[in-house]
Amino acid sequence: MDETAASTENIPVGNGAAHWPVLAIDRTKRGSLVDQIVAAIAQMVNQRELRVGTKMPSVRQFAKCNAVSTFTVVESYDRLLNVGLLSSRRGSGFFVARSDIAAAPMPALAATPVAIDALTPDLYSGVSDALPVGAGWLPPEWYGETTILDAVRHAMKIPASRLRGYGHPLGFPTLRQHLAATLAEDLFAAEPDQVLLTHGATHAFDLILRTLTKPGDTVFVEDPGYSNLTSLIRHHGCIAVGIPRGEAGLDFDVLLAQAAATQPKLMFVNTVLQNPLGTSLTQAQAHRLLGVAEQFDFWLVEDDIYRELAARGEASLAAMDGLRRVIRVGSFSKTLSPVLRVGSICASNSLVPELLRVKMLAGLTTSEINERAVYHAVSARPYKRMIEKLASRLETGRERTIERLLEAGMAPIARPRGGMFVSAGWQVAPTAEWNGKVIADLALKAGILLSPNQFFMLRPSSTIWFRFNVAYAAESRALIDFLRPFAPR
Repeated sequence: MDETAASTENIPVGNGAAHWPVLAIDRTKRGSLVDQIVAAIAQMVNQRELRVGTKMPSVRQFAKCNAVSTFTVVESYDRLLNVGLLSSRRGSGFFVARSDIAAAPMPALAATPVAIDALTPDLYSGVSDALPVGAGWLPPEWYGETTILDAVRHAMKIPASRLRGYGHPLGFPTLRQHLAATLAEDLFAAEPDQVLLTHGATHAFDLILRTLTKPGDTVFVEDPGYSNLTSLIRHHGCIAVGIPRGEAGLDFDVLLAQAAATQPKLMFVNTVLQNPLGTSLTQAQAHRLLGVAEQFDFWLVEDDIYRELAARGEASLAAMDGLRRVIRVGSFSKTLSPVLRVGSICASNSLVPELLRVKMLAGLTTSEINERAVYHAVSARPYKRMIEKLASRLETGRERTIERLLEAGMAPIARPRGGMFVSAGWQVAPTAEWNGKVIADLALKAGILLSPNQFFMLRPSSTIWFRFNVAYAAESRALIDFLRPFAPR
């Protein structure tokens, strides 16, 4: 066994679990700690040192004995769950699930000189030289950079009196008033004190999980769905359960069966322009989802960050429900700029005080300067015209992206109704040695940033597909030249 496998030191992990060998992690080795951990555990399973049914250490136990962060362990277990080497049991922990892994993919990936995962900085930083066809942000000129820069300059003229203290705990009052008024005009009645500002949508998800869940709770997510959400749920010690979503919407048979079996605490849903599919729920599906949530008494967190890019009249869970069991999350990352890091939670009067308490405990207030900049941008006269222009450019980009991907033998896995993403691939079954993650790693070496289906799915995919950002994919000859050789003959 090599140095990334295990040392001879063992610790008992209790509850009938095996004595766990401390991994000899080499922090000078290229590749992430997650890659090393996954490769070592896969090798131990392959060599029958860990047999089917063996209980793994808890996240905290593993982190402590190997001197790594709990986040690293969560990511490692997440990968092992996704490839089927581990399984999780509600309230019991993680167990070895397979022994037939002679061709397990993870050891090979650990030695890959350049590797990409769902939290790679290149997907978020915007400073990489790689073509960001898999990223979740648009070119600055598409947002209307003049409007944004003017808003930032205006925000910097903050009165000297506002430099004292940390700002309003709920967030900049004028922006909250504007958001409440906009929601009342477009979707549902809301008061400014029902709006809590956050550092973007992911911060909002984190606050909601901190407030409404405890370790061991079941949380439903869409499958495929937002790539970081599953890891965030598991980081909080909750059990993420995927509800299949396709072009026709949610699989309600699976939803009903899982709700009856697991009693979920909450469910995260992209009602409109779902990431990564770009589809929207119909009014009938949204009503049915609310009925299931009512029947089994769980919260619905409506991830509504693409609403401004959708056609008017699309379904809104928050509007239908009146914020009784729906919590609406918004963001300006897709319509202004992700650099501003401003999001929002809109919830019932009874829930907002507890969310606010958790916000203050976790990081005090949010940036008033950023929130002032957002307010000046969205309240400026050109903003609505800018959104219309952005939606038009995205529509053109989507159609062009689909045309270009057809040149590489790729077809959309769902026809988007709008937004910035097209998910497309080949009707070919992935293998341990050849799958979307392997192709994405090769692409990164070629200077192209791809987001493979593994980033978005809890269950194994029957095909190989990727999420494409239409702003960068529509006119990229380099992308098509890279993808074409992989098309099945």
